[in-house]
Amino acid sequence: MIEQQKQALTDLITFALNDIGVEGVPVRLERPKAAAHGDLACTVALQCAKMLKKNPREVAVSLVEAMHKQPGCDALLSKIDIAGPGFINLTFNQNAKFSVVADVLTKGEAFGSNNSCNGQSVLLEYVSANPTGPLHLGHARQGALGDVLSRIMRTQGYKVMREFYYNDAGVQIHNLAISVQARAKQEQGLDVEFPESGYKGDYILDIAKDYLAQKAIRTTSGDIVESTGNTDDLDAIRQYAVAYLRNEQDVDLKTLDVGFDNFYLESSLYTDGRVNSAVQAMQQSGHTYEADGALWLKTSDEAFKDFKDDKDRVMRKQDGYYTYFVPDVAYHLAKFERGFTRAINIQGSDHHGTIARVRIGLQAASGAFGMNIPKTFPEYLLHKMIRVMRDGEEVKMSKRTGTYVTLRDLVEWVGRDAARFFLVSRKSDAEFVFDVNLALSQSDENPVYYLQYAHARICSIFNQAREKGFVVPTEEQAAQFDLSVLESAQATALANRMSDYGKTLSIAARDLAPHLICVYLKDLAADFHAFYNSDRVLVEDEAVRNARLALLLATRRVLANGLAVLGVTAPERMDSKKE
Repeated sequence: MIEQQKQALTDLITFALNDIGVEGVPVRLERPKAAAHGDLACTVALQCAKMLKKNPREVAVSLVEAMHKQPGCDALLSKIDIAGPGFINLTFNQNAKFSVVADVLTKGEAFGSNNSCNGQSVLLEYVSANPTGPLHLGHARQGALGDVLSRIMRTQGYKVMREFYYNDAGVQIHNLAISVQARAKQEQGLDVEFPESGYKGDYILDIAKDYLAQKAIRTTSGDIVESTGNTDDLDAIRQYAVAYLRNEQDVDLKTLDVGFDNFYLESSLYTDGRVNSAVQAMQQSGHTYEADGALWLKTSDEAFKDFKDDKDRVMRKQDGYYTYFVPDVAYHLAKFERGFTRAINIQGSDHHGTIARVRIGLQAASGAFGMNIPKTFPEYLLHKMIRVMRDGEEVKMSKRTGTYVTLRDLVEWVGRDAARFFLVSRKSDAEFVFDVNLALSQSDENPVYYLQYAHARICSIFNQAREKGFVVPTEEQAAQFDLSVLESAQATALANRMSDYGKTLSIAARDLAPHLICVYLKDLAADFHAFYNSDRVLVEDEAVRNARLALLLATRRVLANGLAVLGVTAPERMDSKKE
């Protein structure tokens, strides 16, 4: 049932409870395990039996009598049964059962969306790769998770800012620069030893060749980065290599249809003085000390016991460089300062150890800035890495990198739709194997093909109807049809599944669980196929035919809406498989 019908039923039971002298007891409705027991079940009679000093079945009898006296009961329910010790099973009448169809067809692309979050702003950060090489599979999973989660949260009324944090400072960038420098000098015929800590992939040579050829780079922000071709100018090489790889990463992300609203540079935290300000704020809090030539944050202090960090953490090393979490603290202070009271970071599970120290650093620094930062800021969605199997063997290496499979490799192998779906199809903290052969298969075993085929099959039914001379109604027309002639259990199950779409979006947003949409859509497609196999759609009886066409129009709409949330296309035909 759609939420309006559930609410109407909840109100009806609440008023009936008041009639028998019960107030303040919450009414909970749930689906019975067996469809024969009705559409919904209620255990409220068992909940309030003790209060009324009666056995639950007596309470259920009184409650059902009171329900029948309520106006609108007969218009909503066709049957109310009492089972067992006092369970109340409820069956909606046909029009109420299928009211979701009109709701879907009336709302169209907006079906399932609501404004329950009332425009709350949230900053969603994901990928945030070092610009030192092509994006790997971890970045691919983050990109898909982040993009789909942003779409889900927007359906619930959130104002989502999607942000990419470029780690363009630190030792990794230095290693990138000296790697490109070495390859460039080797290209010039110089006998130069390649640095032990350098990046060895083919892409380093590509950068070096372009640098020597003095090819200019236009960045995503529109700036032009020139090359002098001078292989002794390490700073120029660094700027050129970072710009080159930022563009490469942008291309990779576009192949997966992953976008961002803002790009934030780690280097800006230093040039703007934010790192120094954050360190000073932590020092002013009284929770730092110096020992062994380093600056430490007392994360093991009693004041931070809720964070359960097991030891103090180095902030500034003996060599004067800050450790990884210090600029992270400065960055998240900037997030909060920008007005984002909720921030979600999507990162690999290897970042688990940094959560406590970043949050503690924020708590230590917040006082000096007059900020009241929640202890749970920022939130983290951590994901496990994936393994890729192809032709029965694990794929571990890419020629471009010399070490790991890239995001671009994956998309080139299976296509954007399959890559996006598979990357979000499991819980983020679950490890899984990405089977390339399965993603390419044209069978029901491939969930992407299964869903797209369901959508295309509905479109094919509409085409067949037109070929037979039947009129296929518009969504607007079908929303007005009488659906009381839909009597099969399969039709009811399909309508019930559609009514769960909005709730599924809401739970997925609340729990940061994009995989729930994948699960839901597979169940919806299964219910469609069950209906299609049991109820012939293109019958001569116009009333029955129109009702079934309306049900399919609504099903196609929900499938398309759900696939759009996943960023997966909803094709109208699958040329590889005939009806």
